[in-house]
This record gives sequence, C-alpha cells and structure tokens, in this order.
Amino acid sequence: MIRIGVVGVGHLGQHHARKFQSIEGACLAGIYDRNQARADEIAKKLDTKAFPSYEALLDACDAIDIAATTTAHYELAKPALLAGKHIFLEKPITSELSQAEELLALAEQRKLIIQVGHIERFNPVILNIEHEIGEPMFIESHRLSTFHHRGTDVPVVLDLMIHDIDLILSFVHSPVTEIRASGVNILTPSIDIANARIEFANGAIANVTSSRVSMKQERKIRFFQRDSYISMDFVAKQVRIMKKSANIMQFLPQLLMGSTDIKPEQLVDVQAIDVSDSPKDALTMELESFVACIINNTKPIVDGVAGTRALDIALKIIKQIQTKNQAMKK
Repeated sequence: MIRIGVVGVGHLGQHHARKFQSIEGACLAGIYDRNQARADEIAKKLDTKAFPSYEALLDACDAIDIAATTTAHYELAKPALLAGKHIFLEKPITSELSQAEELLALAEQRKLIIQVGHIERFNPVILNIEHEIGEPMFIESHRLSTFHHRGTDVPVVLDLMIHDIDLILSFVHSPVTEIRASGVNILTPSIDIANARIEFANGAIANVTSSRVSMKQERKIRFFQRDSYISMDFVAKQVRIMKKSANIMQFLPQLLMGSTDIKPEQLVDVQAIDVSDSPKDALTMELESFVACIINNTKPIVDGVAGTRALDIALKIIKQIQTKNQAMKK
C-alpha cells in the first residue's frame, strides 16, 4: 500500500483526501493544513489524522498530494522531494518557471515521480475522443467562470487558461513560435480576463479565452483538422464530430454547378457522443493514475515536464499582457 498524505485541505484538497480512502493500492496516511481548525474539521469528517506539522506528515507517508495554494507549491514540493517522496502537485506546477525546473531536476536525481493536476486529461470527454484528434490546425477554447475567491492569488491564465494550454500542447506536437495576448483585471489586482493566440511551427493556431468574472460557466474546446471538426463541451459532457461524408464525391458535380438543392447532411456525417453517465469522474481517475505510476514505476500521463511546458507558455502569455497594459498606461 502506498501511504499518501494530503497537504492543503481546502475546497479541492478535502476531495483528494476522500478519494484516496477508496483507491486501490492507496492508504490515506493523514492530512496537514496551516489552518489547524480546518485540518481538524476535515480529519474528523474523514476519520483520519490531522498532523501537527508538515514535517510530521512527510515522515508518515510515501507520497504527498499538494493541493495548497499555487504560491505555496514550491516550498512544499521541494522538501518532499528531498525527503524521497513522490509528489502530486495541483496545477499549475509552480508559480515560477525556475521553481518548476528545480523540482524536475530534484525528481530526476532521486528517481521520484511528479504528476501535475491537469485534470482535463482525465475528463471522460477527452478520453472518449482523443483518438479522433490527429493533426489539428485550428483550435478554439473558451473557459469561463463566475467569480469566486479561490485561485485569485494568481492571474486567470494560471488559474483557468492553463488547463486548455496543457490540452492544446498535448495534441499539437510542434514548437510554439509566436504568442499574442491581451487581458485586463476587473475584480482583482491581477488578470481576470485573458485571450491568447498561440502559433506553432507546423502552422497550427490556437485561440484561447478565459475569464473568471463571467455570468455563466462555460468550458468548451473545438478542434478543426483537415478531415473533421470536433466540438467538446466539458460542462454538458457532450461531443460532436463532423466529418466529410463518404458520399460527398457523388454531389461534387452539383456543387460545382452551384446547385442549392443539396442539404448539409448530405455532405457531412455528424456523430454525437454523450459521456454524462461515465462510471468514474476525472478526479478519481487522475489520482488512481498517480497511485498506479508509483506502484508500477511508470511515467505519469501529465508528468512534471508537461506541467512545466504548460507553465512556460502561461507565463509568456502573462508577461505579454502585463507589458502591453503597462505600455498603454504611459
């Protein structure tokens, strides 16, 4: 059994701790939170131990799940790696690129696993459709959320947009060549709404929008490729795939002659997929994967390298927005 400790049992961390209690091969060793009252409350609810210090929790486990605020990731992850513990880090991996690179080096030196919590990789929507995505040339994503205080210690790019950045990088296997971005702060001192255009060496383009001050929840991403258009709705858990009809050639002469009698459904095959009844949720599958990687000594689906790559692009987007906004104030 892999003894796992969870540090940071706020809104998300409490669910991590609860999940580990029912994951095969895992044993929840206990929890730690700087807010002792919160730690005691969750420990009582889950019938587990609230450790008096982070060091005491490290001594009692084989792996650490860090679900604390982003700005605390580095200071919690580094001692865990130095103590020989595998780590699961909620996204983003850290708040600074140099910190992430240092953690990667430590993990490699000590042959330890780092998994980053880019949970959308385990979303049933993605798992059911990833085989259909070959070489996307245009990608458009919208990740909008109503305002809440969680995650406002970092710009919306690190809070929300980074999910889509990671997904896009996992499907477009080409270097990023150019980034153009805009963003503004509305309710916090940081960036609350952002849009970025990411261009790749192979000609692919991604247009990514995120907001944490919207009137609705929306999480959609669309992939356009030479043979198909794939639209995913993560909230509704639905997918639509549109491909050129196998019979399109028989209508080509009429199309060339400008015929208006041809219906769209004669040219395109549409497939609708509903994954709302998936037997497992993304968080369970994500944490199961972490445990399995430790047991089998295998590379995580979202390892530290992937998490660092997404962070690198996110920080470049933030820097461009900040530079543009400062120039406009002059």
